[in-house]
Amino acid sequence: MATDYDAPRKNEDEQEDSLEELKSRRNDKNSGKVDEDEVEAAESFELPGADLSHEELTVRVLPKQADEFTCASCFLVKHRSQIAKEKDGLYYCIDCAG
Repeated sequence: MATDYDAPRKNEDEQEDSLEELKSRRNDKNSGKVDEDEVEAAESFELPGADLSHEELTVRVLPKQADEFTCASCFLVKHRSQIAKEKDGLYYCIDCAG
């Protein structure tokens, strides 16, 4: 809800809402909310496309190569051409040093 900070403020005499009225309004606003289990809600979502639940992801993981380094900030393995600075034997990539 947007607030107009330039609008004139009400005096205490002009404020007619009592504490009980404000509490009843708060309860009315919350009465429309539905408690829903997040797990049940997530199970009902279907992603567009084919059903891939039976598929397995196979990725060949290679160890760090001689021309690669691990950034000391983001911990990503990058090519040596991405080294921006070295400090105390630690290497930082262009993205993190930038």
